[in-house]
Amino acid sequence: MIAVLHLTFGRRLIAASTGWRLVAYLAALLAAFEVALLGATPSSFVLFLLCPLMFLLLPPYPAIVLCVVVNAMPAVVVIQNEGVTSHVRIHFIPMAVGGALLSGGLGLWIHAVVRRSRERAELIEQLRDSRAEVARLSREAGVTAERTRLAGEIHDTLAQGFTSIITLLQAADTDLDKNPAAVRRRLDLAVRTARENLAESRAMVATLTPPALGAGTLEQALRGLVVRLREETGIEAEHDTEGAVRPLPTAVEVVLVRAAQELLTNVRRHAEASRVTLLLSYAERAVCLVVTDDGRGFDPGGPSGGFGLAGIRARADQVNGALDIHVGPEGTRIQLEVPA
Repeated sequence: MIAVLHLTFGRRLIAASTGWRLVAYLAALLAAFEVALLGATPSSFVLFLLCPLMFLLLPPYPAIVLCVVVNAMPAVVVIQNEGVTSHVRIHFIPMAVGGALLSGGLGLWIHAVVRRSRERAELIEQLRDSRAEVARLSREAGVTAERTRLAGEIHDTLAQGFTSIITLLQAADTDLDKNPAAVRRRLDLAVRTARENLAESRAMVATLTPPALGAGTLEQALRGLVVRLREETGIEAEHDTEGAVRPLPTAVEVVLVRAAQELLTNVRRHAEASRVTLLLSYAERAVCLVVTDDGRGFDPGGPSGGFGLAGIRARADQVNGALDIHVGPEGTRIQLEVPA
């Protein structure tokens, strides 16, 4: 009968053990157990099934109370039939006390294990959610960093190239009727700059490595920047290299080339200089790029409306480099030192 009750009602109540159905089910179990004991005292072995079932259906402490009750029922039935005999005192009363203690202790231990398992499951779920959130934030940070990097690449390449083209075309327009040879020379430079800009854009799409580096060494790339400045502006521009030349990591070379492009563009657009020197110096554990001009200078602490020096600093930070700026009456000296 107990098995029929469990199969019919008990399994569903384990999943939702509340309300009057649970009370009715427990009352029916106790009544069936009482009938079984009255019919045959050895039916007390059913306790091995009833006690765990109590902990499945009830919270820990109500389950303990009910386990004490069902463990006492065999002794009560025997006492009702035989009285308090020595047989009852020796066998049934110790069995009732021991069964209540054992079932209660095991029930509390199992309940604690189940509770810890549920807490671990909740913690694992929280960790899974946290990892998903961290992954989402990492992706967003990566997207932001990539956008910033691409903005710097565009500023250091395409924007500067277009600025050079506009400057050359404006100068050619000024000399259109006065000096046809100068116009031709500036138009040739504008075409060459446009082609280099096209190569830059293709390189950005492909590997984001400056084409000047892809076609030659770092020294050749820097020398080409100085020659272009001299040809486009007429400024007396020089390039020099000190120390033992050695191969550098690609990331360091890219930072040095981009920094040189930005610094020479600033000289062209703002410094009003007549002389510029670009020095690449190899030390034992570092390499320095130094750009010096005799222009009107600027305020290093003043606000900036573009990427400019902020972009150079950001690039330097990527390779643990340091930017030093000195502005005086003689002009400006900017040094970028990168460990290499």
